[in-house]
Amino acid sequence: MDMQNTSGSLLTTIENKIATVEFGHPASNSFPRSLLNLLTLEINNLSSNEAVAVIILKSKGTKAFCAGASFDELLAVSNPEEGLEFFSGFAHLINAMRSCSKLIVGRVQGKAVGGGVGIAAACDYVFATVDAAIKLSELAIGIGPFVIEPAVSRKIGKTAMTEMTLDAEQWKSAGWAQEKGLYAKVLENQVELDIEMAHFTQKLASYNPDALAEMKKVIWEGTENWDTLLLERAAITGQLVLSDFTRKALAAFKK
Repeated sequence: MDMQNTSGSLLTTIENKIATVEFGHPASNSFPRSLLNLLTLEINNLSSNEAVAVIILKSKGTKAFCAGASFDELLAVSNPEEGLEFFSGFAHLINAMRSCSKLIVGRVQGKAVGGGVGIAAACDYVFATVDAAIKLSELAIGIGPFVIEPAVSRKIGKTAMTEMTLDAEQWKSAGWAQEKGLYAKVLENQVELDIEMAHFTQKLASYNPDALAEMKKVIWEGTENWDTLLLERAAITGQLVLSDFTRKALAAFKK
């Protein structure tokens, strides 16, 4: 599947049982709702594709991995229904990654903010570079990382998630993210990153597919309530984004 327009791009290639899914957007690989929907659909399709054993999730370019939600679309939310609709995009994506029958290996080549951290946390195994610093900046714009919190806390624990969330303007290094369990491996540069990833995913794809599918279920045990939980969280964020505080903060942030 190859889709490209002003709302971003999505490209999937399948080779040797490994599906590589690459998303992109000119604004630091941020997500408008339409791109979230496409990625969710693609993860769901690959879940039932028997030619695929492993999914690599990556973003376009050499700089930011993902800047989270689209600022323009955040500013355009004008009522609670639109707020819920927008934030449920991340809820549906994380749930698709969670319930996908294939293991998802993330490639984080650069900085991840907000929803981008959530996407990394929803991967089953993550390779990153030393440039892949992370930040949960939501409180600084009057909302909170409510939708992605279960995915982030599941990976790094409530304490580290709290530290990131309350220190909303502070970047945490890739080393910190590895120490807390978000990243499995941190490499010096993107060349080394791709060599390591190729080696790892080829090995993974050679294992018994039934064993991999069963392992995926085990990894995500205890998250069955996320189908409703993440949508409840999307409603909270959808309300908060309408506040005067958030409106002013977003306008200032955009400048």
